Amino acid sequence: MSKWRKITIGDLGKIVTGKTPSTKNENFWNGDIPFVTPSDLQKSKHVFFTERTVSQEGLTAVRGQVLSSGAICVSCIGNLGYTAMTTQVSVSNQQINSIIPSNDFDKNFIYYLMKSLWDEFKNLERQSTTLSILNKTLFSKMEVIVPEVNTQKQIAKVLSSLDDKIELNTQINHNLEEQIRVLFEDFFINSQHCANWKQGTIADLGNVVGGSTPSKAKPEYYTSNGIAWITPKDLSGNKSKFISKGESDITPAGLRNSSAVIMPRGTVLFSSRAPIGYIAIAKNEITTNQGFKSVVPHLHIGTAFVYCFLKHNLPKIESMASGSTFKEVSGSVMKAIPAVIPAKEVLMNFSTITQPLFDQQELLESENQRLTRLRDALLPKLMSGEIDVSEVEI
Repeated sequence: MSKWRKITIGDLGKIVTGKTPSTKNENFWNGDIPFVTPSDLQKSKHVFFTERTVSQEGLTAVRGQVLSSGAICVSCIGNLGYTAMTTQVSVSNQQINSIIPSNDFDKNFIYYLMKSLWDEFKNLERQSTTLSILNKTLFSKMEVIVPEVNTQKQIAKVLSSLDDKIELNTQINHNLEEQIRVLFEDFFINSQHCANWKQGTIADLGNVVGGSTPSKAKPEYYTSNGIAWITPKDLSGNKSKFISKGESDITPAGLRNSSAVIMPRGTVLFSSRAPIGYIAIAKNEITTNQGFKSVVPHLHIGTAFVYCFLKHNLPKIESMASGSTFKEVSGSVMKAIPAVIPAKEVLMNFSTITQPLFDQQELLESENQRLTRLRDALLPKLMSGEIDVSEVEI
C-alpha cells in the first residue's frame, strides 16, 4: 500500500454534469448520438446502445456537457452509483456526473474505482430523507485511494478480462435471441400454413398459473434457502432470460399456508402487473407471488413456442389489461387471449431447431453469473490493495 495515495474524484479528470437538450425541439432528437440515462448504466460495462439518441443539433445545444469516448458515467440522482463507460461521443442527462479521465490515470481503472464505491453510494442514498442527490461539488470531493499508473493498468486488465468475456457472452446471447425471433416469425407468423391451423387461446398452450404471497407477519414462512419464490422486482433487476431463484425463498410452511403453486422447470413466467410483461423461463421448480400469470406449457406445445408467443404478443396482452389503481392482466383474461395452435409436427420441428439455441443461452448466462461473482469478489480486494494484483491469475 506504500505506493497508493489518497486523492479526490475531481483529481481523476474533468467532471461533467449532464444536461438534457430541450424536448420541445424535435430537431434535437432521434439522431445517432447516444443520450445516456441511469437505466443505460445498468446493462454492462460499456454503453453500446441507449434508449434515446440526440442529433448533431442536440449535441451542439449542450456543447459544454459533451462526453468523449471513454468517459465514466455515474448516476448521482435517485439510485446512486450505477456506472458505465461511453464508447463514442455522447450526451447524458442531469442525473449523471461523468469523469473524462486525465492522462495521468487509466480510464478502465477509474471505471472499476467507481464500481468499488457502490456501498458508499448506497450509504449516502440511505441517509437521504428525500430524493438522493450527489451534486457535482460533493461528487468531486469524494476521496479515493489510487496506486501508481502501472498498477492501475494491471488491475484494470485483470477485471476487464472478466467483463470482456461477460460482454461477449451477452452479445452472443443477443444474437441467438434475434435468431430465435426470426425463426418464430418464419414458422408461425409468415407461414403460408397459418390459415389451416386451429384457432384457440393461451389456455390451449398451457396451464395459466397465478401466485401468492405468504403472510409477511410470519417470518417462518421465508428463508434464504428453500423453495424458489419470484416477484416482479426479481425480474426488474434480472438481465437474464432464465431464472432459478429470487431475493427470498419460501418455506414448506409458507407454501402450505398460501395459494402459491410449485411450477416445473420450463415454465414461462409472465408478470401481469406492476409492471406487465417481464418474461423469464424457470431453470428449476419455482413459485411466484400474485404479480404473475405464468404458463406451464403443454408437453406437445413446448417452452420455446410459449416463450416466443408471449414476447411476440406482448403489446396485445398489455392492451387487454384493466384496473383503476394500476393495470393488471387477470387470470381469466390471460387464459382467453387468442392463439393459433400450430400443427404438432411444425411445433416439433420448431422445438428441435430452437432448443439448442435456448440451451446455449442458458449455459452462457450461467457462465456470466460465475464470472460476475468472481469479478465482484476480486473488485474490492484489488481496489483496496488487499490483494497484490501481480499474484492474480485469471
